Amino acid sequence: MLNVYYSRYLRGASGLVLVLLVGACQNLAPGPVDQLAFNDSVIAPSTRKKINNLLNLMDQRLNVAQRVAKSKWNSGASVNDPKRELQILDSVAAQADALGGLNPALVRHFFQDQFDAGKIIQNDLLSEWRKSIPTEYKFDDAPDLARDIRPILDKLTPALIAALRDVQPILADPGVHGYVSQTAITLIRGDVNGAVRRQALRGLME
Repeated sequence: MLNVYYSRYLRGASGLVLVLLVGACQNLAPGPVDQLAFNDSVIAPSTRKKINNLLNLMDQRLNVAQRVAKSKWNSGASVNDPKRELQILDSVAAQADALGGLNPALVRHFFQDQFDAGKIIQNDLLSEWRKSIPTEYKFDDAPDLARDIRPILDKLTPALIAALRDVQPILADPGVHGYVSQTAITLIRGDVNGAVRRQALRGLME
């Protein structure tokens, strides 16, 4: 009889441990953008190539943000520049219209997301620098925004528009959102606990 009770106890204890382990795993689950499941087999190689190209270009643009932050630290300029952003949004909408095959609202939303993701990087860096270095310190390698940064962005912009046009028709395909969210983890920088990546992907995932 004792053996029967002991066996029942072990089964009950094992079940409790299993429940606790499942609960712990659920608590460690990634954020909404990163947890979308997908069947890798449904994503055609040509589709992967188009998505990967867009994600790589997005990451290249985000990589410029650190240099921009250094420039703005030296100059004291604000991270936010609504006038400049509006000019760029009008420009990309016009470029997209001339290229054809793109929803203007998607283009504007996409580039606004890239601006906002870059600003997360800039604000995070500036906050850390204010805590760790004197305010009078100047970076020797800080770029000139007009001379050094804008030519890089001007080159990336049409490439991003073209890549976005390639991806737009397939965003509604089954599994694409899951593939985008999972692949972006390795292709797009995840500063500030992934906040930069989530912001950059926001328009594509809606």
